Amino acid sequence: MASYNNAQLADQIPFNRYPPWVLSKLRPQAVDLIQRVYRWVETECIPAEQIMKAQVAENRWKTAPLMHELRKKAKAQGLWNIFLPNHFKESPGLTNLEYACCAEIMGQTYWAAQTMNCHAPETGNMELLAKYCTDAQKEKWLRPLMNGDFSSAYSMTEPDKATSDATNVSCRITRDGDDYVINGRKLYGNALWNEEMKLYILMGCSDPGNPDVWKRHTMLLVPSNSKGLTMRRNLTIMGYDHAPEGHGEYTYNNVRVPKENVILGEGRAFEIAQGRLGPGRIHHCMRLIGQCERAYELALLRCKDPRKQPRGKYIGQFDSNIERLATMRLEIDALRLVVLNAADTMDAKGNKAGRYVIAQSKILVPETAAKIVDTCMQMYAGQGLTQHTPLPEIWTYARFVRVADGPDAAHRHQVGRDQLKLHEATRKRHEAYADKARELRKIWDLETSDGELDWEYVPPVAPKL
Repeated sequence: MASYNNAQLADQIPFNRYPPWVLSKLRPQAVDLIQRVYRWVETECIPAEQIMKAQVAENRWKTAPLMHELRKKAKAQGLWNIFLPNHFKESPGLTNLEYACCAEIMGQTYWAAQTMNCHAPETGNMELLAKYCTDAQKEKWLRPLMNGDFSSAYSMTEPDKATSDATNVSCRITRDGDDYVINGRKLYGNALWNEEMKLYILMGCSDPGNPDVWKRHTMLLVPSNSKGLTMRRNLTIMGYDHAPEGHGEYTYNNVRVPKENVILGEGRAFEIAQGRLGPGRIHHCMRLIGQCERAYELALLRCKDPRKQPRGKYIGQFDSNIERLATMRLEIDALRLVVLNAADTMDAKGNKAGRYVIAQSKILVPETAAKIVDTCMQMYAGQGLTQHTPLPEIWTYARFVRVADGPDAAHRHQVGRDQLKLHEATRKRHEAYADKARELRKIWDLETSDGELDWEYVPPVAPKL
């Protein structure tokens, strides 16, 4: 395998987007894989977008023939399951930081990750199955997912409860002999109308009376053909049906699954859910950087389109648009640093220690990405709101990610609560400032009549609530 130095990489796309500290951490095998992913997306995915759209339009709930062809081709080239962590023998051994570079490239086309079996929800589901399932469960469900034989979904969100606080999940699971019986309603989870959809990983309430709210819930493996499982309709996202995967609204009416389908054990859903919220939680953010780059390139093309010259000038000659380009460039580069820092922190300190940087990515990236894409749409004027460009779909994806894997409000709340824990240490430092200031006033004879200066402020100790 060829070796590289930072100077060589710094001038090459896509490595010219990464800061020197990232380049210094990319191993030769990762550099090679990143280059191959880049060539794949540039030559096989972006040029094929119109073909994919046309094939999906012909049969909205059947995976497009082109997708099957690309997946087979990517698998043959070793561009398959490259997100897999090191504990998989099939893993390419990428660090989170190295995979972040790949995921950004995949983001340039919404469905490019799927061609490499690196798309949501499969990435999180495969890790969950690998981490918590029995050997028999892995053989039946994990192996086919890794092979790309069928697709899966994660079924947690509910229409009648605020399930951003997952302790509110109320879909009822009851034990009946050797079976579990499920009753309730769920939102999201890939559409049952696609025949390749074979498995739902369901979180439900199995012990509502347990005094420990964290042990009331259980996860089950639910086959898509289970009697009593009904998809009521597909949920559109800002008007897009996202066929052929989609987002279903489901009813579970006395759905029975055998006891062998429980994951890890009764009452252990939160343990499993927390284990699923590792690197996969920011894969969306990684891909959004690529979406932003794609939108930005479209804006650049628009800026010097000779057919579009209001008042006889390219729109890129107007100061307002020059400033827009500069602002978007700075924002995209800043978002990339946030995501790369999160990935590197997880590599260095682990997923749990990376909780803050994961939340930081989940909060900042989708909201800022939506703003960037909105600006690009504005530069395209009326055309930017139509199917003439992928901009509306990119914006919708960014807006969706503000809710996916937990709404950003929940992440902000957690970050804010963690910051409040710093109050006492901060107060002690400021008390030390005040004590030193009093000494200095005496030395420099700056005492006031009341013994204090109006710029000194250390509040009283707050009572415990």
